[in-house]
Amino acid sequence: MIVRQSMSDIQRKPSWLRAKLPNGPGYMETRRNVDSHQLHTVCQSAQCPNMGECWSRGTATVMILGNTCTRSCTFCAIQTGRPTELDLGEPARVADSVARMGLKHVVVTSVARDDLKDGGASVWAATIRAIRYRCPQTAIEVLPADFRGQQEHLDTLLDAKPDILNHNMETVKRLQRPIRKTANYERSLWVLTHAKSRGFVTKSGIMLGIGEKEHEMVELLKDLRAIGVNILTIGQYLQPTKNHEPIDRWVTPEEFAHWKSFGLGMGFDVIESGPLVRSSYHADEQSDGFKLVERRNAATA
Repeated sequence: MIVRQSMSDIQRKPSWLRAKLPNGPGYMETRRNVDSHQLHTVCQSAQCPNMGECWSRGTATVMILGNTCTRSCTFCAIQTGRPTELDLGEPARVADSVARMGLKHVVVTSVARDDLKDGGASVWAATIRAIRYRCPQTAIEVLPADFRGQQEHLDTLLDAKPDILNHNMETVKRLQRPIRKTANYERSLWVLTHAKSRGFVTKSGIMLGIGEKEHEMVELLKDLRAIGVNILTIGQYLQPTKNHEPIDRWVTPEEFAHWKSFGLGMGFDVIESGPLVRSSYHADEQSDGFKLVERRNAATA
């Protein structure tokens, strides 16, 4: 299934990687909302190719805890360094933004904040609770880092009761060290396992075209199914700059379709698989079948 390509083939971006250009009233309204609330979005910071499409639909992935990550993953466009901000007013602004946009599903992510004692867990919890207070009918999907494996900090986030816990594996086991450096395969599986043990819908995402082999993909999918992950996103790795990890190959739409079919056959509830798919792509549609708000209300009744 995996087809190796020549350097000349890799240097030519294929036709199926054309993204929608940002424009239209929906896009401009989302932009005004993000700017007026001084919010960071992973759409901008990670150079997401779907920003035009998603913002035109009135959706965006909010990134809390600043715009500087303490980690230096070799695939990621977000700037790294020593963060200088901890904005305790951010949770209220995020909640106000979600309310103004009238979202039925919001995705919140963050940079890694290993400089903070709790990894930013208290801000995570405050953000979830603020959104819940302002928008009780909005489903909340969270995409946090691994809190360096500290269960008490992960539990601080989970105690705030998001509706979906999303944590990306990013790539196969062999490539974790060169690609993610500070994170690791087992710890990420632990994050998902712990969230599942507490009854949460779980989700993960991976990239293709970064050097993985077919048998390694099968192993990764088996590991995710073994811990009950519900939703999976699979997309093409795109090199942000020449200083980042080089692209190994362009993955065809046919291969993405293969992995979707293969994964659904293994028992995943939902798989979004395609060249431009990212963690939050069509997240509202992916969660529709889980009836998240009804599920939460039943649990607290």
